[in-house]
Amino acid sequence: MQRLALMVIVPLALLTLMGLALLWPFSGIPDSGYAPAEQQGARVISVNSKPCADGIEQEPNGCGTATIELDKDAEIGKSLEVELPSGPGEPVISAGDRVWVISGDALGEETHTIVDHQRANYLWILCLAFVLALLAFGRWRGITALVGLAATFLMLLFFVVPAILAGESPILVAVVGTSAIALTVLYLTHGFSLTTTIAVLGTLGALVLTGLLALLFVGAMHLSGITDDVAQSVYVTHGVNMQGLLIAAIMIGSLGVLDDVTVTQSATVAELAHANPESSFGELYGAASRIGRAHIGSVVNTIILAYAGSSLPLLVVIVADNSSFGSIASTQLIAQEIVRSGVATIGLIAAVPITTALATWAARRSR
Repeated sequence: MQRLALMVIVPLALLTLMGLALLWPFSGIPDSGYAPAEQQGARVISVNSKPCADGIEQEPNGCGTATIELDKDAEIGKSLEVELPSGPGEPVISAGDRVWVISGDALGEETHTIVDHQRANYLWILCLAFVLALLAFGRWRGITALVGLAATFLMLLFFVVPAILAGESPILVAVVGTSAIALTVLYLTHGFSLTTTIAVLGTLGALVLTGLLALLFVGAMHLSGITDDVAQSVYVTHGVNMQGLLIAAIMIGSLGVLDDVTVTQSATVAELAHANPESSFGELYGAASRIGRAHIGSVVNTIILAYAGSSLPLLVVIVADNSSFGSIASTQLIAQEIVRSGVATIGLIAAVPITTALATWAARRSR
């Protein structure tokens, strides 16, 4: 049975490698012609805040100035006076904060604007806490999970994103990228075994269904993929096919939950078959499916809550707006999120019978 599984997985791996070779951005990312503003680190020395004048909307920082010291000027003790950030979403600052500053030139005079807080130190602390927690509980399995996580990030940063920016089809890149991630991460994390191979096949099968559904509904609902300033900037600056990018995002976002379900189902069938070697295909499939239904119930809720949490401002709009739910839900911004969660959930549900059937068939053949 292991040989038969290899006869299926090896061609898939070779096709994935071929796709990587054909789509890999060897020439690099083309120059967009837009030079991003250079940011400099700085420290806020003091804040001179005062109430804003009548007729001016009151800001969280108030109106006034802040005295800052650029990192490059720290040794010479040179300080600068800048306007306090104002407007929705602007950083609220206080003395001692580490901030990012953009420098410019206005009428021959150098200007500086505080644009954001520096967060690198806290991010490193959080990452360290995550790694320690994973290693403390997972031990060797935690190490393999970290290796798999690193492989995922490398694939996204060095292949998926650069290939899309280089002008390749986002859908093709997503198909190859998710296949490469599934093949690499599942084997790195769970080892080379028939159980893992079945999980890989179940994951890829569910991904195909997810991609087809995303392609169908995104096209049928005429979703452009441009719903905010970031998407608009990506389209204008780099000319990316945003509709294809939306489909790619749905596929990549689904992968993380799919492998959890497929690995669990594959391992469940293997354990049930070991405990009851005389059980028939129907008995084994039915028992594993009952476990899968219990698992899928909680995981589906996890997906919906994850999308709801990331789209909480949209839920606020739905509740606060006096329009009907149908008219609000049909707007592109909200319809896009509904498609994301709906397609991902259907793909997740399909992963259970696909993986269970493959694992049950493999268990019966292995006797």
